[in-house]
Order: sequence, then structure tokens, then C-alpha cells
Amino acid sequence: MPAKSDLKTVALVTLGCARNDVDSEELAGRLAQDGWVLSDDPSTADIAVVNTCGFIESAKKDSVDALLEAHSLKKDGTLRAVVAVGCMAERYGKELAEALPEADAILGFDDYNDISNRLRSILDGHKPAARTPKDRRTIIPISPVSRQEIRAAMGQGGTFARKRLGNSPLAPLKIASGCDRRCTFCAIPQFRGSFISRRPHEILEEARWLSSQGVSELFLVSENTTSYGKDLGDLKLMESLLPEISKIDGIERIRLSYLQPAEIRPTLLQAMTATEKVVPYFDISFQHASGSLLRRMRRFGDGEKFLHLITQIRALNPEAGIRSNFIVGFPGESETEYQELVDFINHARLDAIGIFPYSDEDGTEAASFAGKVSEEVVAERTQKLTALAEELVYQRATDRIGQRVSVLIEDSQLQEGRAEHQGPEVDSTTTLHSAGRVDQGYKIGDYVDAVVTDVAGADLVAQPL
Repeated sequence: MPAKSDLKTVALVTLGCARNDVDSEELAGRLAQDGWVLSDDPSTADIAVVNTCGFIESAKKDSVDALLEAHSLKKDGTLRAVVAVGCMAERYGKELAEALPEADAILGFDDYNDISNRLRSILDGHKPAARTPKDRRTIIPISPVSRQEIRAAMGQGGTFARKRLGNSPLAPLKIASGCDRRCTFCAIPQFRGSFISRRPHEILEEARWLSSQGVSELFLVSENTTSYGKDLGDLKLMESLLPEISKIDGIERIRLSYLQPAEIRPTLLQAMTATEKVVPYFDISFQHASGSLLRRMRRFGDGEKFLHLITQIRALNPEAGIRSNFIVGFPGESETEYQELVDFINHARLDAIGIFPYSDEDGTEAASFAGKVSEEVVAERTQKLTALAEELVYQRATDRIGQRVSVLIEDSQLQEGRAEHQGPEVDSTTTLHSAGRVDQGYKIGDYVDAVVTDVAGADLVAQPL
């Protein structure tokens, strides 16, 4: 441990998805173990580490803005350096360094294992050379069962290092990294690499630790949760892992993220609906509903198959919450294919819908496709479908009036939280009302049984029992 006079302060700024939240807490854990003082205020830190998102254009812009904002603090406070990490830093490397000289360093995923020394070196005046980006799939064996052998070299496996950066009763828990799918619009496999599962005992160890930190809801995250276990020789490993997690004292809810419809198997549906503490929440990546367009995306299924899957889910649990995202204006999207998407959304009765206009992503196959839909048409279709989605989500919310829910309080002032079918951050919320007023007295982390009495857009209003 360094002497007190040598202690340095670091602020971590996180953008993007729940997987990035885990990465930031792992970085925080490594830094704290090496004597760094963690701060939530970049202006009072020696160095700010911005964990960037590189998924879509709006996320990249937010990441750049965060780096520029951190840089602006250098002239007024104690902040001496700004460092970019995360997906955008990994994806663009040297290119980002040249375009954004305000960042004192651009670090990749391979720097995470030695993050403390990297930051100390930067504070000592050294500027590491930003690396030329590479396709991380090329460093991982093609055969899934051969991948576990290289985990240690990639900084995966063994004892986890993590420090919570907040006090939320919900925490994401990463069960795997990377993706083996080859969706033509997605660059994530290039900079996250191929799919590698964490071993069950590692996940259970971290789950127990999170419970000891006051976490009662676990959000199992990865780039493709339905692939969990395939590189461990057991594609049904999730079905046996869920009951083990449910046995952990203090864990009241388990939630799964990002399910690929082509990989959802009946045994997984049964496990998700029958295992105690696993909430009826299905985050399914449909992306579109036209079979012909989905093939151009190099994805499988169509609206009819997806509706059948939804019917299966609701046969197991009629109150299940289902969310999905959709891309509008993919190259070659005809009016007929767009109408197939409209028809599907009209019939699916989804609880949460994300609508995203297509844009070319660097290095993806779709970026070279002919038949680009004009920006005007993409904007028009996106606007119309977004309005429809908002109306349908509202209708689905009204269907829940009279339904009994269990609300996890996440905001004590607003007396607001989430029911079982509501996912974190991106979905709707539930506010507790009684006798015409917002209830008072429930604290963060409380679970409150209530009955839905009203809606406010997609959000629910419920009266405690």
C-alpha cells in the first residue's frame, strides 16, 4: 500500500450498457486494491477514466462529450489527466487518439489487468501509444470448447476484483463476454471478441459477494445470454445455474438480459418461468420481423415465428414482461418489409419497445450493402413506428391495471421503483400512491406488494397492499 502522501485519486465515468457498469466496477476494484482513492467527482480527482460506449453514433457522441467535459475540468481543479477506456477506445484506438488530443491516453481492454500501473505512468508524464485496432475474434480459438484455455491471458477467470460504485439494490453480473454471431449491422464481436463463458463457481462467488454488499436483484448480462455454457460443453448450463443463484441468501430477484430468439430453447423458458426468484422478464433481441430482411441481417426467424415464441412465453406466465429493440431503414428495406414490422409490433403486445434508425457502422458488412434507404424515408418510418410503439406500450400498461405487483424501491423521494416485468434503466417504472398522494416511508431496497391502479404513459401507478 502506498504511503498516504503518495495516494492518488481516480474518478470513473461510465457510459453505455450494464456490461460497461460491471467493467467500471472491476476497474475500481483493481485500483482500490492498489491504493487508489476513488472519487465520484472528476474535478477533485488526479485522473479521470471515462469508460466509453462504441455501439451506435449517439452513444459515441455521448462518449466524446464526456471526454471533452472531463478535459475542461483540468484547468480549474486538481484533475491532471483524462483517459479513455471501454468499447470506443478499444474499437478506434489510434484513430481516436489522433481525433481527440484532449484525451491524455487511449487504453484498450488488454490494459485492464495492469490498469493501476498504466494510470500511474500517465500521471508521471508518459503517454502510451494508442494501439491500432484489431479484430479480437482473431485471438480466440474458433472452437468454443478451446477458449477456456486462454481466459487467463485475456484477464478473465480466477478471483474477481470488483468494488461497487453506487448503492443501488440492483447490480449487473457479467456471465460471459463476446459474441459468436455475425449480424451484418453489428460491430460488437470485432472489439469484444468471440463468446467466452465464465465458470458457474465464479458467477456464484460474485453473486454471494454482491448480496453481502446489499444487492437483492441480480441482472445477468452478456452480449448473448442464450449462448451461455456452449464453450463449457453444456448449452443447458444456464438451466442448472439459475436454481443455484436462487439459493443465495439475500437475493430476491434474478433477471436475464439479451436473449437471442433463435437460441431460446424450451428448457430455458421453463427454467426462467419455474425457478424461484427468476422474474418473468424477457429481453429478446428481435431487431425486425420480416424474414427476408432478417436474412440480410444474417439473423433467423420472422414475425410468425416470433409471435409463436411470445405465445409460448405467455402460456407459461400470462403476466410476463417482454421487451425488444428494432432497426428501421436497414439497407434494402422495402415498404412491404417495413409493413411486416409494423404488423408484428401491432400484434406482439410488447411491454417495452426501442426503435432505432439504421446507420452504417464502421467495419460492418451492412455498411457496404447496396440499396440504402434514404435518410428522409428512414426518419419518416422511425417517427411513425416510434409513435405507434409508444401507443402500444401505453395500451399494454393499461392491461396491467388491477394486477398485483412487487415493487423494488429505487427512489425513496419519489417512492418509485420497478415491478417484476420492468427492466432497469430503459423500461418503465412504478410509483406508489395511496389515497391520492405519493406514499412516504419506503426506503431504497424495500419490496412493496401493490396493485396497479393507473398508468402514466408506459409507467404504472400502484397502491400498496
